[in-house]
Amino acid sequence: MNEIRPIQWSDGKLWLLDQTRLPLEEITLELDRYQQAIDAIRDMQVRGAPAIGVTAAYAMAMAAREISATSPDEYMSELEDAAARIAAARPTAVNLFWAVQRMVSLAKSEPDPLGMPERLLAEAQRMYQEDEEINRKMGGLGKDLLPDGGAVLTHCNTGALATTGFGTALGVIRAGWEAGKRFKVFNTETRPFLQGARLTSWEFQQLGIPATLIVDSAAGMLMRRGEIDCVITGADRIAANGDTANKVGTYSLAVLAKENGIPFYIAAPTSTIDLNLATGDDIDIEERPSQEVTHFQGTPTAPEGVPAVNPAFDVTPHRYISGIVSEGGVSRSPYLESLKLAVGSGASGA
Repeated sequence: MNEIRPIQWSDGKLWLLDQTRLPLEEITLELDRYQQAIDAIRDMQVRGAPAIGVTAAYAMAMAAREISATSPDEYMSELEDAAARIAAARPTAVNLFWAVQRMVSLAKSEPDPLGMPERLLAEAQRMYQEDEEINRKMGGLGKDLLPDGGAVLTHCNTGALATTGFGTALGVIRAGWEAGKRFKVFNTETRPFLQGARLTSWEFQQLGIPATLIVDSAAGMLMRRGEIDCVITGADRIAANGDTANKVGTYSLAVLAKENGIPFYIAAPTSTIDLNLATGDDIDIEERPSQEVTHFQGTPTAPEGVPAVNPAFDVTPHRYISGIVSEGGVSRSPYLESLKLAVGSGASGA
């Protein structure tokens, strides 16, 4: 299978595969300043919670080398200002805040400006390696949930493009395929940004896994006809009780799966689990520009002046989720207990 590497560090620069140009063009962005990384996150040239987190870590390393202050206090003040700007790029994916905080904590533990860029870069590269290792472990743990000879539905893009490699929910599908299981794969188009149609379909082609693209609103019909046996998606933030924020439309899929007696799974690293949030009601949902709904790649798809609502994510209540796969294991209800165990296990095993 072809390995997809959307994030690379080379020659002192961050190289990102521009995901707004796929599948028609494979364009690599060359970044050497942290503001460029912020812009890439905000503009969704890089996307997916784990990928955003690693990109933020590299942005912190770039910020560290841009600061000219020499006194430790002034240096840390400017670095924390940069951290706040990076963390504000997108509000929902907790991996972004987790990565920035990890870098700030490391900087505070040894606040000498001399050598700070090298220390933060080394930490970013550790996070890069850890992410793929975690994804492969999740794949191994989650593949047994997939029905051999059945059919799996996934939503948005959760493959290598959303991580540093292998993927989360798509990684579980890949792991099942590599283990010799054979099942049909369906993926939604994921309007309005078409991450499923543009990115997931492209990834499945690169991997050689046959997959069928469906319009978002066809999922319920396929479930009712018995053509779907399992649904698995990724996550951008998971509250302590198991409520899960993911790409908008996930909640609808979970409700439809419950109605039709189909298991619904989440696959995400423990860095996506936010034990500080009691429920999904506390998750900040990003609102994207209305033009993403009324236009596509600059071409109008609706009458001029039509108002549009464009939440990037929704929250699926934990009662609709059959299990949450992380590197810490497969967590099941009651999630208040099982997610704490997963986070502890993931931290000790990473």
